[in-house]
Amino acid sequence: MYDTSDLRKGLKVMIDGQPYIVISADFVKPGKGSAFTRTKMKNLLSGGNIERNIRSDTKIEPADIDERQMSFLYKEGDDFVFMDQKNYEQINVPKETLGDDWRWLKDNMSCYVLFWNGKSIGITLPNFVELKVTSSEPGVKGDTSSGASKPATLETGATINVPLFVNEGDNLRIDTRSGEYCERVKG
Repeated sequence: MYDTSDLRKGLKVMIDGQPYIVISADFVKPGKGSAFTRTKMKNLLSGGNIERNIRSDTKIEPADIDERQMSFLYKEGDDFVFMDQKNYEQINVPKETLGDDWRWLKDNMSCYVLFWNGKSIGITLPNFVELKVTSSEPGVKGDTSSGASKPATLETGATINVPLFVNEGDNLRIDTRSGEYCERVKG
């Protein structure tokens, strides 16, 4: 069991019988009354966020989340097939479980698949991925006064906004947490 003093970002806990991940936890000691921890947590099953004030004497149950390092193999219909890097077992993860994270999956990419009660509930991607631009309109010369951008389609099918100087065939570093362009990389 966790104490409220153990709560920190990234900790996985059980709240009302469901697994949550702590997004933020701030200790608050008001002038009057008892101390508490103000938390924001994300439900790992539904993706919804909650805010809770947890009193200092409360015990919190840890979530039994199994994180396995797996390689993304290929897309099969609406499922994504991953292979466990230890025992070579393959599993199918439905697109709705991945949310928007599917946009950054590249063949043979290593990531962590989260399991709860034997069922896949999500993935943890590397913070940055390098993807190739498959299509992008040419930038209009002289249209750079306001840091203009244009849409570009990546090899995974995702579309992001990029600076005007990015061309088809360029390799880009993308931040998977925000889905934003970081830089052009030598490919």
